[in-house]
Amino acid sequence: MHRRLRTRLLAGLAAAVLTSAGTVAAGSASASEERPAKPAAHTATVPEHAVTGYWQNFDNGATVQKLKDVDDAYDIIAVSFADATGRPGAVTFNLDPAVGYGSVDDFKADIKAKQDAGKSVIVSVGGEKGSVSVNDDASAKNFADSINKLMDEYGFNGVDIDLENGLNSTYMTQALKAIHAAHKDVVVTMAPQTVDMQSPQNEYFKTALAIKDFLTVVNMQYYNSGSMNGCDGKVYAQGSVDFLTALACIQLEGGLDPSQVGIGVPASSRAAGSGYVAPSVVNAALDCLTQGSDCGSFKPSKTYPGLRGVMTWSTNWDASNGNEFAGQVGAHVHGLP
Repeated sequence: MHRRLRTRLLAGLAAAVLTSAGTVAAGSASASEERPAKPAAHTATVPEHAVTGYWQNFDNGATVQKLKDVDDAYDIIAVSFADATGRPGAVTFNLDPAVGYGSVDDFKADIKAKQDAGKSVIVSVGGEKGSVSVNDDASAKNFADSINKLMDEYGFNGVDIDLENGLNSTYMTQALKAIHAAHKDVVVTMAPQTVDMQSPQNEYFKTALAIKDFLTVVNMQYYNSGSMNGCDGKVYAQGSVDFLTALACIQLEGGLDPSQVGIGVPASSRAAGSGYVAPSVVNAALDCLTQGSDCGSFKPSKTYPGLRGVMTWSTNWDASNGNEFAGQVGAHVHGLP
């Protein structure tokens, strides 16, 4: 995910092996001819302060998990990733045998169990397989139709947009509004790179603002980016509390509601090429933004107590690291006033 070279290379190798070996094609034409299992109800409610984690539908060296193994601290679980099809904009989902499920129905049952526990399970589009392009009316319709189908078939609560090769705000907005029209309770998250959220004029930022009336959260990736401008015009280096707070400020002052802003960080030093910070740094950034305490050299002009929370790549890398992120940052997020 997200330009992490080591992880992407491993995932790419895994994908190549799986392509030759075959996968459990949950969204294939033959499967669509069968009567789908009754989907889980879209009833989960995202808490005021939430923790989002990406669950890997592949084995890249991190702990292999089933959904039921994901730590309870995660409120939104983004299943990574949907796959592109031969139709422009359309996606499907192929359950990877490497994660250990005996059947697609077992996977659906785990989705339902997480939802019964109050969690939202969504499907993520992009990441290291980010070849999905939504750039005209036809591809926007294909994207919306295919996501709606996956939500109905699997019971997914919504969709995560993690396209790292650019997007067209006009047509992605059109697609997401069509999904919302079909599923009023849809959970929509986004994981743009830092460069994509430097200005409200950027396509990702424009998309977020265009769906502000139903957008759940933008969990920007504060990693694999190098230094970036903060909202005060100063340049901040990644891996610091100032980097987290000064860049979040751009979104907070650029039109998003605090409840739609989350801090995205790697779960361990192995999960990304750069930008990992200790849980204590993430917690300090949360306190700085919500309460004005524990700030670094940058201190926002006001506080944002409604800040949604955090995201991490990934629940698998977190498990490999003793669930340190879930235990320390998760508990801190859920303890915010």
